[in-house]
Amino acid sequence: MDTEAQHTERDPSSDTDSSGTEEGSRSARVSGDSGRAPEDSGRGSEDSARGSDDSARGSEESERTPSWRRTALVGGACVVFLLLLSHFVIQPFLIPSGSMEPTLRVGDRILVNKLAYRFGSEPARGDVVVFDGTGSFVREQPRGNPVTGLLHDGAAALGLAEPDETDFVKRVVGVGGDRVVCCDKDGRLTVNGVPVQERYVMLGDRPSSVPFDIVVPQDRLWVMGDHRSQSSDSRDHLGNPGGGMVPVDKVVGRADWIAWPFGRWSTVPGTDAFDAVPAPPAGGHGAGAHG
Repeated sequence: MDTEAQHTERDPSSDTDSSGTEEGSRSARVSGDSGRAPEDSGRGSEDSARGSDDSARGSEESERTPSWRRTALVGGACVVFLLLLSHFVIQPFLIPSGSMEPTLRVGDRILVNKLAYRFGSEPARGDVVVFDGTGSFVREQPRGNPVTGLLHDGAAALGLAEPDETDFVKRVVGVGGDRVVCCDKDGRLTVNGVPVQERYVMLGDRPSSVPFDIVVPQDRLWVMGDHRSQSSDSRDHLGNPGGGMVPVDKVVGRADWIAWPFGRWSTVPGTDAFDAVPAPPAGGHGAGAHG
């Protein structure tokens, strides 16, 4: 017990006035009750503080959970957006071989413009294109596991996996109606009788080690790699159905940009090699080959 409180209870007036003594005792007891009140109020504030902490933790946890959901939703939306973008507008492709050197190198990731030929335009001589070689470069293959195929297509669409074995990247050398011949007396490739200075061809390569003389059917393309000695292109499929010609509707798009690695970040170089080539003669038809 507090000593000061004992002295307060001993009121000097209690010896002479009993009523004063009684009132003093009452006042002492009241003061003792009021002394306990702050303790109770402290406990109440402590309980309320604990309650507020618990509610704060609860609100923090409730805020944390939706943030993960928002992150997942945003991530999913980004993936869907990229897949739609790659399906309709721009698709990345990984270059797995050196058939297009020096223009494109092994490991390059190119961005293919899928809108380049969507609104009436068609591939032109000199364009670097990606196409589906099914039916021209490769035979139809039975479809495998659909789930595995879907995962691979999604990874390839984002440029994280090699493209399908039916996808190829080559340069357009002849379009429908063109007569493409290799080689003239000076060892040059000619298109519609005009020699073509192919400065994009790999240094040291000849235009072709296989002679040929073909007329490209309408709605078809004659394509070749820039690294002629390392490229399996239209020349290698002369005896296949279609004679190595690629249907225009099998073209995925035009390779316009090199996106990776950063040191090679640029547009795919264009060429003026075919500027002097005249339009094919009207009514040109048929296809032939010598090799």
